[in-house]
Amino acid sequence: MSESQFSTTTIALIIVGLLIGAGAGYMLKPTVPGGGIPDAEYEELQQEVATLTAQVADLQAQVEELQAGETFKAAFIYVGPIGDYGWSHAHEMGRQAVVEQFPWLETTYAESVPEGDSTRYIDRYVQEGYDVILTTSFGYMDDTVTSAAKYPDKIFWHCSGYQRAANLGTYFAEFHQLYYLNGLMAGALTKTNKVGYVGAFPTAEVVRHIDAFALGVKESNPDAEVQVRWIYSWYDPTAATEAAEAMIADGVDALAFTEDSPAVIQVGQSHTEQGEQIYTFAHYSPMLEFGPETVVSGQMVDWGVIYKDIFSKIYSGVYTNENLEDVDYWWMLKHGACTLGGDLETPINPIFEDELKAYMVEDPILGEISVYDLVYVRLEQMMEETVLFDPFDGPIYDNEGTLRFAEGQRASHDDIWTIDWYVDNIVGSVPVS
Repeated sequence: MSESQFSTTTIALIIVGLLIGAGAGYMLKPTVPGGGIPDAEYEELQQEVATLTAQVADLQAQVEELQAGETFKAAFIYVGPIGDYGWSHAHEMGRQAVVEQFPWLETTYAESVPEGDSTRYIDRYVQEGYDVILTTSFGYMDDTVTSAAKYPDKIFWHCSGYQRAANLGTYFAEFHQLYYLNGLMAGALTKTNKVGYVGAFPTAEVVRHIDAFALGVKESNPDAEVQVRWIYSWYDPTAATEAAEAMIADGVDALAFTEDSPAVIQVGQSHTEQGEQIYTFAHYSPMLEFGPETVVSGQMVDWGVIYKDIFSKIYSGVYTNENLEDVDYWWMLKHGACTLGGDLETPINPIFEDELKAYMVEDPILGEISVYDLVYVRLEQMMEETVLFDPFDGPIYDNEGTLRFAEGQRASHDDIWTIDWYVDNIVGSVPVS
């Protein structure tokens, strides 16, 4: 509700209250036959009451209309199917959360939209009268920027991008802190000192997550190396399965991934059931059910937290089609947009707790500490308002020996937003995307 709507509603409610009070006062006046109010005056008062009653009814209708406010229509465009159990599924859960909370919000969505075909969907939703359009994949960025310029009276939001305009804001629930925690556990659990990562596309987002994961692996196990296999698709269970199998054949026994299905988890569970323990880490959505004996932990997102903030501010007039050029959500652990775990109730799978508690590391500040306890210490530090620890605290070298962040230096948002290099315990180099 806008500021003007609030003021009008408040005034109307006051007037209604006064009129109701006045009408009640008239009705309570004594009308004793033969004494009290004369008949003519009493009839006149009844007419006044009738008039006031009609006015009250009219004002109440106006108040209800004002309280209902303007209805907004929002369209979500997803890169994968909403049943992928990963990225698009998590966005769909966020959409459902705002629909449930905001009765004034009408939404629709399109799933499995190729990144080169988003303009067609945007045009359709604009023609259908949607006020807000959200494009939820990095590859939609250029089309979203072009469409925002084409439709300046509409509001656009792009997830994971960095280009903004007066009517185009950006948002992201950042995961590098959680990938680092998963890396700590992977480094502690691996028996082969070979840890793997199945990557979708070599975008800066995925590369920084791989680097953060590898930094965790290095902290708990300096002898372990991290291998990466790219599948060049956000959602391709077959390719993800093949990549996981290939790395396991090469000796990898701990796997993380960026791909929007539980395929890697299922590969890990299959090998574990056959007597070859593989450790896996869930991605974006709860996946423990797909690998109860392989999923150690994972990272999960709550897009609903961000969507509720965005839509409440659109509705209240804080965000308009004229003031979004500097609006960039970069929400992490301290904002409540993401959480550690293979599902919502299990930060660390209990079947791996003893092994993680037995694996000790030496921290320069904390002294000797188990990886299990270190995970929770770091989790608490990263949830502090000032963020006492971040994975990208220097010194950090890339795998070609170049010092990227010096001692005492913390990488900024812009530093890791454009990251295109591997840290020094990752094998290979980042391919050109």
